[in-house]
Amino acid sequence: MNALPVRLTIDEAWQQWHSIKDPLAREWLVVHYASLIKFVAGRLAAGLPKRVDTGDLVSAGVFGLMNAIDRYDPQQGAKFETYAIPRIRGAILDSLRALDWVPRSVRSKSRSIEQAISALEHELGRSPSEDEIASKLEISEPEFHKWLSDIAAGSVGPLDHVVADNTATSTHSDMHRSTSPDAVVEADETRRIMRQEMKKLPEKERKVLVLYYEENLTLGEIGEVLGVTESRVSQIHTKAVLQLRSRLRAADID
Repeated sequence: MNALPVRLTIDEAWQQWHSIKDPLAREWLVVHYASLIKFVAGRLAAGLPKRVDTGDLVSAGVFGLMNAIDRYDPQQGAKFETYAIPRIRGAILDSLRALDWVPRSVRSKSRSIEQAISALEHELGRSPSEDEIASKLEISEPEFHKWLSDIAAGSVGPLDHVVADNTATSTHSDMHRSTSPDAVVEADETRRIMRQEMKKLPEKERKVLVLYYEENLTLGEIGEVLGVTESRVSQIHTKAVLQLRSRLRAADID
């Protein structure tokens, strides 16, 4: 990238980009906000298999950052960081999904748990406990925990497509400018149902989702808050996600 004068402040760079679309100002903004890419890539990499190269995640995140810079409208009222993080995350997730490296066995376990949760909720009229789900699957509770760990290791941002749109105030406005009215209505309905269903989760599961997706804490940091291990937080997170996904499917939203 070409170097910009040191005297150029962040406000001046934004002004030049918005007023005359100065490519050098855009480059400066990418460099200035590069730490956001490392932040998002680092969080995602923590829950991925070691064979996934963090450098590849960062490379994909650059496209998300550039897209955010191109489309950011400060008049919408959101901080740029708030606006950019969901787009960086989305770009990285898109690149991972394109690889489709999740083993079939993991997909099968995920579907089985979702189906068990759905059946038990219908039977019990409440959120099932882990031992009830394990019993429904005809496996031991330790084996169920292993399933959750396997799914967590093979999952890629299972709630990002929903939660990311709900964490940045400008994301909603941007969506309205770039999609059809039908798509906007569908996305709004998905978020409405998601918010309702999250309130129905057991307190610990709901707290994990809030701390992870809204407060941006790592799984390790959440473990310190809850007084449990990071691996246990990962299991709680995975169960909560599968439960929400089963409810979205029951509402014919996926």
